[in-house]
Order: sequence, then structure tokens, then C-alpha cells
Amino acid sequence: MSVFEVNFDGLVGPSHHYAGLSKGNIASQANAMAAANPKAAALQGLKKMKSLNEMGLVQGVLAPHLRPNIAILRSLGFTGTDAVIVERAWRESPEIVSKCFSASPMWTANAATVSPASDTQDGKTHFTAANLCRMFHRSYESKFTSQLLQRMFSNSDHFAHHDALPSGHFFGDEGAANHTRLAESHGEPGLEFFVYGETAFDANAPKPQNYPARQSKEASQAIARLHGLNSSNTVFAQQNPDVIDAGVFHNDVIAVGTSSLLFFHESAFLDSEKVIAEIKSKYQGDSFYALKVLNSEVSLEDAISTYLFNTQLLDQSAPGERKRFTLIAPTECQENSRVEQYLAKIVASDAPINEVKYFDLRESMKNGGGPACLRLRVVLSQAQIDSIQPRVILNENLYDDLVSWVNEHYRDRLSFEDLRDPQLMTELRDAAAALEPILGLQGIYQL
Repeated sequence: MSVFEVNFDGLVGPSHHYAGLSKGNIASQANAMAAANPKAAALQGLKKMKSLNEMGLVQGVLAPHLRPNIAILRSLGFTGTDAVIVERAWRESPEIVSKCFSASPMWTANAATVSPASDTQDGKTHFTAANLCRMFHRSYESKFTSQLLQRMFSNSDHFAHHDALPSGHFFGDEGAANHTRLAESHGEPGLEFFVYGETAFDANAPKPQNYPARQSKEASQAIARLHGLNSSNTVFAQQNPDVIDAGVFHNDVIAVGTSSLLFFHESAFLDSEKVIAEIKSKYQGDSFYALKVLNSEVSLEDAISTYLFNTQLLDQSAPGERKRFTLIAPTECQENSRVEQYLAKIVASDAPINEVKYFDLRESMKNGGGPACLRLRVVLSQAQIDSIQPRVILNENLYDDLVSWVNEHYRDRLSFEDLRDPQLMTELRDAAAALEPILGLQGIYQL
């Protein structure tokens, strides 16, 4: 039976703008109030999807959320027509308006945590939408995310869906940005690696001091229970609080892994040696490779500024051959001489990363999201892929349709001040209505 790690990338929404909404995300805050280019952002993301599809990856698409979120503004006491609500809210609190226009669902690594059928007790693939409760502009995403995932993965013989965890930092959950699955091959039983920022119920446990720890241990443990995992196929590790305070807001900014490879910075975890030892003790197979990057090779500052670890690892090994991985990296890695030289050295070494491909994702990068942020990995059998009814698996025709849609409906410049333009809301709704039939998701924005 053929099994694939399918990457579902988020389509960058047409309200993509820079407002510095994400505390602890250095790039997001540094570019606050700069003018964004939503059209370029969406086309850059689509180009990456198409390129990976041409490399042999099964590539999926996740629809953007409808913006602005008028329901949230109404719940905060703003009344009148939608246009009146936005204008009044803008006069009283433009920051709230910006948060209700946020295009952050483009970073689908935060959409959910996914456990494939080969890891779970009931033999189904399980989804839990992330509550994203530590950031207001993301905290209301889970409702639509759950509806979208249930619409896409609707066959109950194959898939199980869980509500987002209760809100509040005690169960703060940021989805797959803090979750990695390791296995000899995608179709074999795997080890699910959960990384958390704090133990929320223990006031004396180590935690960051400057920035919020967005993932709690309690949330990670709850998801493992919901998905039918057990102690033999899970590892829970704490992210180093010091790196969170340095701007590493998710584990996927300091570590990335897939299949039998974990690529990480030496300062990623609170006790890296202990973490790797536990992974090795529970990993089912003999090809696990822990590729640790020393601070003397790539500094923490360079890792954050280039998003060296917010990259994608693609297992391109043929059955029975030595493991071979391709690293999908942003061009910022290529433009930093120290990082580029390190990657060239790794490719030339005996390490299993054999190739690096660079992609221009500057619009996303300026808002704090690299290649890894843009995709949600879902391990699926061919039968499961065939059961997906919406038109969300990328091919040349779908790519062409989406490029045409972006070119027709997206602005090439969007500033903070533009959010109060009544015409923008009309454009966003027209874009959503036109996207529904393209993806076979008719009515999704009326749910």
C-alpha cells in the first residue's frame, strides 16, 4: 500500500498585511506597518507548491479564512452594517481591526496536530485543530479550521476529528509547529515528538521570561490522549526557555524533522542529550539520524534571522536505499554567507541531507513565517487521498486556476491604513466567492 507525506500549504489570503501582531516573532515585529504585497505573497507560495509537486511530492492546498471577521467585531460591541462596524472600530481601535483582517491562517503548520492511521489505536488519522489561544488574532481561527478540515477529510472510515482544546494558557496549543513525526518510512508506525514551552500547572517549572510559551506540556499530552497514542510512541520535550526569549516562538524555528531525520540547533531543547537519547530508545528502526548544529557552526541569531530550521525536509529515498533528503530553504539562508557555507558543507558530507533548494518567500518571511510555517503535513494512504472530495490536491490545472484567481482578486500593495477602505471588504468577499468553486468547497464561507 502506497503511503505519502502530503504537504497541505495554506493559500496566502488577500488581506495579507504587516502589523506586527505576533509578540515574540522578531520578523513580524520588525516589519510592522510596512506595506505588503498580497499578490506576490500568494504567488510565491503557489510557486513553492508547484515546484514540490514537480519533485514528486503529493501537494495539497488549504483555503484561506474569510476576512475581516465581522462576527468578532460584533461580539466586541460594534454595531451597524459591516462597513459601519469596520469604520467605527478603526476610529476607536485600529489594532483590533488589523487583528480581524489578519491573514495568519496562511501558516498552516499552526492549523492542527495530525496523527496518521499507523500510529493510532483505532487505525484512523486524527486531527485536532489548534486553539492558538495565546494570540488574539489567531485565537478565533480554530472554528473555521475545524470546519474546513472536516469538509476536506470527511470519510469517517478514515478520519477522526477533535475539537480544539479549552482556551487559556494552561492548554495553549499551536498545532504541528511543535510536533514532529519520525519513522523509518511514512507508512510504518512512527514516533510522535511533542515539544512544549512550559509546564503550565507547575509554577516552579522553567519557562521563558520575556515572551509567552505558546505550547503547554498539558496541551501536548491531551492531544496524545485524544489521538490514541501511548508512552511507547510519544516523546515530550521542553523547548529551551532561553531560545523562546531570543525569538524562537515555535519549535519549528529551531528544529525540523521527518522520516528518520531530526535536524536541530544544539540549544533547541532544555536537555538535548536526554531528548535525543529518549527518541533513540523509542524509535522503531535503525536509521534514525540526529543532525545537531552547533552554535559555533550557526549562531542562534543567524538561525533565527534566516529561518534555517523553519525549512522543509523531504525524504526522497527509494525503498531499500540509503536515506536521502532535500532541504527546502528560504533565500535568506542563501544570502547569509555563514548559513550558506554551513549548508554547502552538510551537502558535501556524509549527512543524509543531499540537496538544498532555495525559494523566494520574502512576503511570508517578513511576517515571520518560512517554508515550514506554510505547510501542514498529513500522512495519507492512496485510499485516503482518493477519499478527499474537494479539489485540493494540486495538479497543473488547479495551479493555473489558482494563479489566475490570485491575479484577478489580489492587490499588489496593502498598507495598514488600507484596512479601513470599504472597497477592500468587497474585494475580499468577491475573492472568497470565486475560490469556492475552484477548490470544490461551495458554501464553505457561509458556514
